[in-house]
Amino acid sequence: MEIVLINLLLSGDNAVVIAMASQHLPAHQRKKAVWWGALAAVGLRCILTLAAISLLQTPYLQAVGAVLLLYIAVKLLIDAGSEGGVHTMKKPKSLSQAIQTIVAADFIMSLDNVLAIAAVADGKPVLILLGIALSIPMIIWGSHILGKLLQRVPSLIYIGSALLGYAAGGMLVHDPGMNGILFHGSTTAAQAIPLFCIPLVIIIGLLMRRR
Repeated sequence: MEIVLINLLLSGDNAVVIAMASQHLPAHQRKKAVWWGALAAVGLRCILTLAAISLLQTPYLQAVGAVLLLYIAVKLLIDAGSEGGVHTMKKPKSLSQAIQTIVAADFIMSLDNVLAIAAVADGKPVLILLGIALSIPMIIWGSHILGKLLQRVPSLIYIGSALLGYAAGGMLVHDPGMNGILFHGSTTAAQAIPLFCIPLVIIIGLLMRRR
């Protein structure tokens, strides 16, 4: 039950990025992107959780992931497009491009999530995989709901990008290497950096869209 609850909380980021990356596609392709993206998210989390203990102790790995996640958050915001001051969507991406974006973001976000699952499961692979398997419907349903909301209220994409920016900031301050050099376990930094990344993503995205 603890693993399921953790997955329920951690699946939010995955559902956000799946919904945002698939919103440009036609309806029939959007469903495929959601399913493939959700399966990729679960599969990646299974693999990374099993290797989490040794993987995430590598200095600067999460910092690199944080930079990549910031890039994806900005890119998704730019792709939303704007014309004449009215928020509109650009041409739909291809199914393969949407899935590539989803897989990349899921991989990066999973790096920050898997340690919690591994710790609760006490290193037992069966418990880890069973708990993660139960998160599949959470991610799929969440993606469908968010996808419909983004179609009806396109401005919600700013909130989605902000959430991804916040997640990237959290990864940065929890990186062992960066923490040893810059943050030194600072509570202030742990709270301020993720919040700072929210306006950073939105400002960069808006500036890039004007170019």
